[in-house]
Order: sequence, then C-alpha cells, then structure tokens
Amino acid sequence: MYFFKLFSVALASIMKLLLITVLGALLAHDRFDILRENARKHVNAMVYFVFTPALIYSSMSNTLTLNSVIMLWFMPLSILGTYIAGTFLGWLLIKIVRVPPHLHGLVLGCCAAGNLASLPLTVVPAICKQKNNPFGDEAICHRNGLAYASLSMAVGYTYAWSFTFNVVRIYSPMISDAAKVDESSANSKFESTTDPENLLKSSCGALIMDADIAKPNGGMKPSEFECKVPNGQTKVPEKPKFIKQLKLLVEKIKNMKILIAPSTMAAIMGVTIGIVPQLRKILVGDKALLNVVQDTLTMLGDASVPAMVLLLGANLLKGLKGIGKQVPLIVGIIVVKFVALPAIGVGIVKSAIHFNLIHHDPLYQFVLLLQYALPPAIVVSTITQMFGVGEGECSAIMLATYACSAILLTLWCTLFMWLVI
Repeated sequence: MYFFKLFSVALASIMKLLLITVLGALLAHDRFDILRENARKHVNAMVYFVFTPALIYSSMSNTLTLNSVIMLWFMPLSILGTYIAGTFLGWLLIKIVRVPPHLHGLVLGCCAAGNLASLPLTVVPAICKQKNNPFGDEAICHRNGLAYASLSMAVGYTYAWSFTFNVVRIYSPMISDAAKVDESSANSKFESTTDPENLLKSSCGALIMDADIAKPNGGMKPSEFECKVPNGQTKVPEKPKFIKQLKLLVEKIKNMKILIAPSTMAAIMGVTIGIVPQLRKILVGDKALLNVVQDTLTMLGDASVPAMVLLLGANLLKGLKGIGKQVPLIVGIIVVKFVALPAIGVGIVKSAIHFNLIHHDPLYQFVLLLQYALPPAIVVSTITQMFGVGEGECSAIMLATYACSAILLTLWCTLFMWLVI
C-alpha cells in the first residue's frame, strides 16, 4: 500500500508536467499558432538569459551555506557519471543498430545528456507540495529541493555545453567537409611552393625584381631570402610563432564563452552569496538591507519552470512527422535512458551511501537517483539546429522519449522514493 501511495505522489507530479507540455504543443499547433517559431525564439531567449539565471541564483543563495556546499560535493561527480555511462551505452547502441555516421553525435548526446534543467525543477517541488510526500515538511522540502535541483541544473548546463556541444560538432558533416577542404587546400599550397615551375610565381619569388637578379641572392639579405621547407626549397615567410599562439589563445577564449552560460554565472553568484555571511546578511532574509532585490529575482525565477515546459511541448510537436522512420534507434535510446542508466544510477548512489560518501538526506539521494532516469536534454535539440545535423531525427527522439517518460519516469520516481525512505 505504501508503494502505491508513493506512485500516486509521483504520478500527480508528472501529470502536472505533462499537462503543461500538452498545452505548449497546442499553443504551437497551426490551428492556434500562438507559440510560433519567432515567439519560441524570443521566449527561449528570456528563459535562457533572465528566468533561469534568476531562479538558480535566488534558490541557491537562499538555501546554500558553506556547510551545505561541502555536503553536496558528490553531485557534480554523480552527474559526470551519467555522462560517462550514457556515452558508453550510446556507443554500444551505435554499433548494435548501425547508426549512420552523421547521427553518431546526436545519439551520443541524447544518451549522455539528461534533462537536468526543467524536469528536476518541476518534479522535485511538485512532489514536495503533495500532502503525502515522504520527505517531511512541505516548506523545508520545497526549499531544499529547489537548491538541489538548481545545482543540478547549473552543473548539467556546463557539462552539456562542454561535452555534448563538442561531440555533435565533431560528428557534424559540415565540420568534416570543412576539414577536408582545409586539408586539400593545404596540400595544394605545399605542392605549389615545392614545384620549380611555380616557384617564381609565389609571393617570395615575386619579391625578386628584374634589376636585382644580377646581385647576390637577388639583392636580398640571407635572413630575408632563406626560408626553407623540408626539400630545401623556398617558401613564403611564415608569421612569428607568438602571433599564431596568440590567435589560438583568442579562439580558445571565444570557445570558453560557451561554457560560461548565464545559468553557470548565476550559480557561481548564488553559491558565493550563500557561503559568505557578510553578503548573505545584506541580500538574504526578511531583515536584509537589499531584500527587495532578492524578492525581485525570486519573482522572475518563478516564471522559469512553466516557460521551459511550454517550450518543451512546442518543440516536441515537430517530432510527429519523422517518428516512424527511426523506430529501432528510438527504442534503443529509450532502453538506454529508462532501463540501463537508472539501474546503473541505483548501483552508484547506493554504493556511495554505503561508503558514507554522501549525507543521509533522503531528498538529496532522491535527486541524485533522479538524474540517471531523465529523458534527453532539450539543449541537444538546440545544438543540432546550430550545426544543421539530424534535426528531424532529434525531434522524433525527443517526442518518443518524453512521451514514454510520463509512465517510466513515474515508475522510477516511485521506486527511488521507496529506496531512500
């Protein structure tokens, strides 16, 4: 009977998410056409730059302290475990189903990256608000649950934009073709500089004027003229090494901007204010000097979850067209995300509890387990759109996995609650 009570709590929480998702799909349907493509882009920008950072900052600064941060050290490591296990299982799926090469990045990204953003922020507080929730007082459960889910979201965003982004980029046909073009152009340039017939046509040969031919070395100093290639022939003088290294450093800094997402910055600020008592007294609490700032950010953060779930439903609508063509691949990803990974997660988290690596807060343990049973991250869809690879397949995968999560995620939530209580 207790198991069925837990199931009813989990089902009610997932149903709330499902209803908002259906509403988002209806608003994006051609008949209503409220969440049009342009509207979705603008709402997505608001969620990414305003609502989500505000939610992460407010929840983490309100609940995290120095002691709690030390207690939560295992969460980033656990999320890394989901990526490692998911990548390995995705690689096995590619070999078994014989996925086309251009979809390898998509499959690895879907298997590795779970939705650590909207789902924990929706499911955990929804469970806490249930009267029969197994985690105790509703207010304390809701406050702590938001903190755990926010930290999960910040770490998940960092991993997604550092790992998944680069995996999809590497397997993108656009990147592969560009690499081939660069390689062929480099070979042709080398051949042209080493061919005696083309030597005088190069930029280095063009510097030799007719009037200077009679002079030693063509009227040029040895340091200016002698630039060697492996065959001992003349080539164009290269730029100094420090200039090349400077350009590479600039490119790396540009790429690092991807990792510094607004949610990551908000998490850093929230943790900093939470663990520094002086800052906490100024911003956090009813008697704080700048309490109005904290309340404003909390109000903005409250809009994050419904906006994210509405966008989720609107984006899933695209998957209806191509779901029939990808049945073996979709079934494989469902097995990975909702059978294999949760089983691995139970083993990892239970082992950590056995060796006293994590504290014995049932809600914290539940969030750790939940991270292994989530459908693919929505950011995978965004990344595939950026590189123009597997967009139709990604929409079909998202639709199928999120439809199955209504049942399978409910069952896993029930089992997780039963395991940690």
